[in-house]
Amino acid sequence: MRRREKFVIVSILLSLGLFALQYVSFDWRYWAVAGFVILSYLASAWALAEDLQPHEWLTIVPQPALYAGAVGLFYFLLPTSLMSQLIILGIFGVGMYALYLTANIFSVAKGRTIQLLYAAHAIGLFFTLITSLLLTNTIFSLGLPFYGVAGLVALAHFFLVLMTLWSVRLENFVSREVIILSGIVTLILAEFSVLLSLLPMPIWYSSLFIMALVYLASSVLQNLLKGRLFYNVLQEYSWVAILLGGLFLGLFPWK
Repeated sequence: MRRREKFVIVSILLSLGLFALQYVSFDWRYWAVAGFVILSYLASAWALAEDLQPHEWLTIVPQPALYAGAVGLFYFLLPTSLMSQLIILGIFGVGMYALYLTANIFSVAKGRTIQLLYAAHAIGLFFTLITSLLLTNTIFSLGLPFYGVAGLVALAHFFLVLMTLWSVRLENFVSREVIILSGIVTLILAEFSVLLSLLPMPIWYSSLFIMALVYLASSVLQNLLKGRLFYNVLQEYSWVAILLGGLFLGLFPWK
């Protein structure tokens, strides 16, 4: 069976699994999503098994599973109309297929540069941001104490950041530099999540702010790992950071 056929089959099966989550009892929904994430991870490993290396079980396979879990958790918050469910299922299936194509490019591009690699980096970062937004929104919606929010945000984002940074060089191992940088970014995100959980900010604003931090940190560190963090590039991202801070202050409920 060809790889693209596997990608289509797994995307359809996982879309059906997502649809089935809607009918799980409220008391079991988090267990059901956990099972769905495990199923997505194993199905993704099967679909990508042809060129999969040992370290890629941590750098390539987790992203489709985290995306599936993020959508699965957010799926419970959506309207229960059949039309809205079908639209989300269609978007989810297309997204899974795009993630498998991206993961396949990363897997076969080791040690060489192919033209599609730049598109794969853009798609990978896009799905990292979407996954971050949905997961963070769900975490803030749980009403947990600040340490619970920080722990879940850190747990949800470490592998997201790790995969994003590892994909820059596509090394045959996970370097200590990538692990340390991922840990630093995760710690910063956890600290900001504590601050946001203690402030009377709307959940969507808090989630978007964390997602913006993920984008900013990932973009800067990707350029650093590429050896392209020049003065003008750093200046551009500094302006983005200032704009982000201005938006945060403008949206803060001062009254």
